[in-house]
Amino acid sequence: MDKIIRVAQVIGKAINGGTEAFAMNYYLNIDRSKVQFDFFVESTSGIINRERIESLGGRVIIIPSYNNVFKYMKTLTKLFKEGNYDVVHSNMNTLSVFTLRAAKMAGIPVRIAHSHSTANRKEWKKMFAKNLLRPFSKVYATHYCACSEIAGRWLFGNRTFDRGEVIIINNAIDLDRFKFNVEIRQKLRDRLKVSDELVVGHIGRFCQQKNQLFLLNVFQELLKVKPSSKLLLIGNGEMDDELKFKAYEMNLSGSVIFAGVKRLPEDYYQAMDCFVLPSLYEGLGMVAVEAQVSGLPCIVSNNVPDEVNVNDNVVHLKLDRDYSKWVDAILSCAGKREKLDVEKFRLNGYDILVEAQKLVNMYKRFCASDCER
Repeated sequence: MDKIIRVAQVIGKAINGGTEAFAMNYYLNIDRSKVQFDFFVESTSGIINRERIESLGGRVIIIPSYNNVFKYMKTLTKLFKEGNYDVVHSNMNTLSVFTLRAAKMAGIPVRIAHSHSTANRKEWKKMFAKNLLRPFSKVYATHYCACSEIAGRWLFGNRTFDRGEVIIINNAIDLDRFKFNVEIRQKLRDRLKVSDELVVGHIGRFCQQKNQLFLLNVFQELLKVKPSSKLLLIGNGEMDDELKFKAYEMNLSGSVIFAGVKRLPEDYYQAMDCFVLPSLYEGLGMVAVEAQVSGLPCIVSNNVPDEVNVNDNVVHLKLDRDYSKWVDAILSCAGKREKLDVEKFRLNGYDILVEAQKLVNMYKRFCASDCER
């Protein structure tokens, strides 16, 4: 029997977002007799399913914040050595330089830098830090991965991408979890106290990147046309209080449902009539794919990569102050659910049952090539 490949999946601050969902989706579906994960997360992280991970043979390892870089690297170097890992898979974008330097110091042979995002000028403080670190993204990595072409080109550069050195790992999901279920829809809508109202949905961390303030403005315009509409927001984050106060200021409190973070977000797609994602930037925008699996029409910003377009019911729009275009798009497609075509999502790389085996094969290939060097 082959030796189990031990992988340190470094998430950093898990904030109920796409990065930790990516790692967990793969973990639940890989052949754990061949590959085993340990999850490295900060103590201030959000929902981490420790019991589930440990029941499957993995571990959740708490690490210091990267804000104290020297303590962060010192701790990781020690943990990587003690864990005897074959692979360190860093999902921290530009911050991977610190993670993978620690991995190199610990003698880890396979060190993966994985790009999950990009940047936007409106987040100028984050963009400054990202651009400062971006040139070092390949220094300590032995392999480069990304969730999409735009994310790969952004972090590793066009030349590296064009030479075929960046491997795309699709943010695949369990399609059965997200497919439309009329019984769940009715149950959730009853719980949310909506009946025939138009429900506009959004799932994402409450932060500048996800641009929920723009969504509130769009929704305010929608109410002028359909006054009974509801906006269902799933998530939380650093802008939680600001968004709730803004909704109050705009007299939207009775029409906006702040539902918080949910362990089973797949159920809430069922209650929606359309899905809106007005992001300033995205490495991919996995929630738009999940929404499509549920059959929902999606209205997204033109900053969301085309890789999310699986069905024909995805509309990309510019982020400008002409909110009426977004309202028109919502009204024209809301409620037009599309039946799940599993093969279509499989061909686009979103079936976790197929993609998980590809990940196992990738780790095997990386480890074998290291042994040959």
